[in-house]
Amino acid sequence: MEPAVLAAIRDLHLPLGSRGLDAGCGIGLSVLLLADEVGPTGRVTGLDQSSELIREAEKIVKQQGLSDQVNFQVCDIHRLPFEDNAFEWAWSSCCVGYAPSVDPYRAMKEFFRVVKPGGTVALLAWSSEKLLPGYPLLEASLNATVSGLAPFDAKGKPEMHFMRALGWFREAGLKNLFAQTFIGEVQAPLSKKMRQSLIALFQMRWENLESELSENQVSLYRRFCLPESGEFIIDHPDYYSFFTLSLFAGYV
Repeated sequence: MEPAVLAAIRDLHLPLGSRGLDAGCGIGLSVLLLADEVGPTGRVTGLDQSSELIREAEKIVKQQGLSDQVNFQVCDIHRLPFEDNAFEWAWSSCCVGYAPSVDPYRAMKEFFRVVKPGGTVALLAWSSEKLLPGYPLLEASLNATVSGLAPFDAKGKPEMHFMRALGWFREAGLKNLFAQTFIGEVQAPLSKKMRQSLIALFQMRWENLESELSENQVSLYRRFCLPESGEFIIDHPDYYSFFTLSLFAGYV
């Protein structure tokens, strides 16, 4: 995902030397890209509710020699422990509006509060994928399962779907709203690291779903979507796939 995430960050034109937040930072991979974008005089604060993830993020940042530029806090992003107008921008990747436990309306209001007038608020998240070239019916069936729909709830309100994020921005009072989608691509031959990443993605997107499929669909799934299969789709010499990340942003 890194090239697509980096393209989205650069599209925001974050000021050199600025201070910002990464809400739901996980192990800090976006933090590294954000810190590079704002330069050595900029500052990035990573936030997550998991102390375990924060500890891992601190190790990664230290290894990269960025500990003076980056800091982390364990907190609830619905109640940010900062004064009003404390930052020039706020960013969240695959968290606000995407993680089921996060209320996007509450989080956006907090971003509006802590970002200075004229500052940027941005949300980025996975929005689509085409991972099974040649088998569109199978992929459509897999994506229609509970696992394939996750993290979205099929019974949820339409306005809570991530692709309706502009409404959250408008409700929070942000202006000059815009959206853009970025593409990540994968093409054979795959490196060992890329193959491992795709295997993890298949397992995350389509796990424990056989009870929701027909007998024929289960057979196809086992043939083309499991690493132990001799026909695992990503090992095909002509394999190509893509995914999209969608960015929603606005200004205080």
